[in-house]
Amino acid sequence: MMASSDDSTIPSHTKAWFYSEHGNPGDVLKIHPNWPIPELKEDQVLIKVVAASLNPVDNKRITDFYKDIYTPDPHLPIVPGLDVAGIVVKVGVQVKKFKVGDEVYGDINEDGIQNLKILGTLSEYTIAEERLLAHKPPNLSFVEAASFPAAVETAYEGLERADFSAGKSILVLGGAGGVGTQVIQLAKHVWGASRIAATSSTGKLEFLRKLGVDFPIDYTKENFEELSEKFDLVYDTVGKVFKVNHSGEEWE
Repeated sequence: MMASSDDSTIPSHTKAWFYSEHGNPGDVLKIHPNWPIPELKEDQVLIKVVAASLNPVDNKRITDFYKDIYTPDPHLPIVPGLDVAGIVVKVGVQVKKFKVGDEVYGDINEDGIQNLKILGTLSEYTIAEERLLAHKPPNLSFVEAASFPAAVETAYEGLERADFSAGKSILVLGGAGGVGTQVIQLAKHVWGASRIAATSSTGKLEFLRKLGVDFPIDYTKENFEELSEKFDLVYDTVGKVFKVNHSGEEWE
């Protein structure tokens, strides 16, 4: 038995964007007027989606960028989207943290782009496990909240895997992007970085300073690879994360 204010008002189907083949998003994404909503499990909540965000990973999934690594969409057709912010409309009997009417946000997929849910967040309703969600802060709009989860997770996990710690310096490539802005703020306020450098285009240098960057670098005018200054960690938000020691050696 599932808890709800009125089960008679809970939809069994939802409008959703979906694709049944890989390709250009403009060609393969279509609207499904009546996508079935899976049966709610005891540890899950049903969310009325107010806002959802798209990340580069979503585009890569649709275009089959990962085909030579593994198949990220084992079941097609599929509704894409990982990030969501919305309102709880139904909860499973084991759910303790949320109740109907709560405003929540999160990344609904626990294993990155593996074991993907068939019903993603580009829909009117979606489902997620309680542990994957948090209460939406009242000072954030739904749109703002939906923009955070995947970017914050990527930034945090990268710093954690690189063994970053207080007193170390960091160079962030792509500092004004979604992940880059989170790396900068986490490095400064959570890890206690001693010095933060970051690259961006000319118009975003002041934005980097406001985020806490000590050394903004205009990549249209300077080549970061030619900098004389050395950093304990270089975080490339486009490619890989690697560490550089003070003798100039690199390793993953």
